[in-house]
Amino acid sequence: MRIKQIVTIVLLSASTTVGTMFAYNHFNPAPRTLQSESSRVPVNYAGLFDNNNSPAEPMTDFSKASQSSVPAVVHITTVIEGSASVKRRSPFSDLFGDDFDDFFGGPNMRSQPQRASGSGVIVSDDGYIVTNNHVIDEASEIKVTLSNKKTYTAKLIGSDPSSDLAMLKIEEKGLPFILYGNSDMVKIGQWVLAVGYPLNLETTVTAGIVSAKSRSLGLNARRSNTPIESFIQTDAAVNQGNSGGALVNTNGELVGIVSAIASPTGAYAGYSYAIPVNIVKKIINDLLQYGTVQRAYLGVSYLPDNVPSSEKEKIGFKEGIGVFVREVSKDGAAANSGLKEGDYITKINGVRVVSGSEMVEQVAGYKPGDKITITYQRQGKEYNSTITLKNKSGSYGIVKAQESMDQLGGEFETLPAAKAKQYGFNGGVIVKKIKPEGLIDEQTRMRDGFIIIKANDQEVKTVEDLTNILSKSNGPVKLDGLYPGYDGAYSYVIDKK
Repeated sequence: MRIKQIVTIVLLSASTTVGTMFAYNHFNPAPRTLQSESSRVPVNYAGLFDNNNSPAEPMTDFSKASQSSVPAVVHITTVIEGSASVKRRSPFSDLFGDDFDDFFGGPNMRSQPQRASGSGVIVSDDGYIVTNNHVIDEASEIKVTLSNKKTYTAKLIGSDPSSDLAMLKIEEKGLPFILYGNSDMVKIGQWVLAVGYPLNLETTVTAGIVSAKSRSLGLNARRSNTPIESFIQTDAAVNQGNSGGALVNTNGELVGIVSAIASPTGAYAGYSYAIPVNIVKKIINDLLQYGTVQRAYLGVSYLPDNVPSSEKEKIGFKEGIGVFVREVSKDGAAANSGLKEGDYITKINGVRVVSGSEMVEQVAGYKPGDKITITYQRQGKEYNSTITLKNKSGSYGIVKAQESMDQLGGEFETLPAAKAKQYGFNGGVIVKKIKPEGLIDEQTRMRDGFIIIKANDQEVKTVEDLTNILSKSNGPVKLDGLYPGYDGAYSYVIDKK
């Protein structure tokens, strides 16, 4: 009896379960699974994929840009003989020379060379290389190592402290080089790659985006009285040794020369800066063609970027869009343009400018004698004027350094601003090396290391100043200056005829 009851209960339970499952499946749709068989994706998913389960946009690929740029980026190492940071000299060395210290002072008194490292970019197949001026500044020896490990001794073709650019040359043919892009077309938010030799590592590629344009940092003002700064800001990782390296777009085109980082520690902290390639092209073309940079000037002073409100109030500044003109030089290029104090320059040749650094970037692409159109606003009305740019001396002519500086027979360099301040000067030009059979060698007793302060009684702050003065003189030239560590001033007269 008990067994029959148990069997009856089991059969009743089974039939109830089957009936329940049949009813559920009949009146309810198929259950959902975690991985749906459908190819459609719910609309609230993140936008990496579209509803066809494929990428909404092609993923950015940096491999081609890397492959084309890495072989054209080089490692630069320099030697600076007798660097002040490592050189120890006794009071007798000025009288008897460093050999006296070496003999009596032993190894601790010996002048030790300083070594530095940076990067460079090959821009032609016959060995022309662009880098930063601060990478090769004061170097007595420059070595260039390619990505294939071959090393060459490089010759300095020319340098420009105002833009922090320099050009080198190695004797080789058939080299890989980077094609120029157009930095005016670079947009905030686009991908870029930084290629260089950071921290003495092998070639390194990092990626980031352009986070800002036309940045002015005040770096070049340390070495030049006429600084040019309009940096491209990126978040591509850059460290010491990247200076002079390439900033390229995803097509592998050069859009900038890496120059600086913003960091409280000296290491990468999120921002890096590159010189726009349009400025680079202008500077190196001038160095190749003329031997010196042909700097063009508007002949106006303007309100710098990021000026405190208190300073603005002092000069009667009124809010507006563009570059606020503080003064128009009487002898400058814009003197007869109609431009006046208090106007706002809004465009250069149709390119809109809203900051001083943007305006400097546009003007830096021209040379004295070039005509440009400026657009400016006054009391809400817009005006256009065509002006002819002038050089620093107020003329329209091209300064040909090879015709003036080469006659002197020497290697010249602008005195760094920090050293000029130390000596109590506004600037100067160092005669780094006197060449045999030049006018200096034949007509004077000048020695290497002489600092030129004046030429024909005109103040000399930069190599460009000296070049301008020499180009205007067809007769004798008097050079006034001093030797560091020696008392008194010295004068040398050179007859150019």
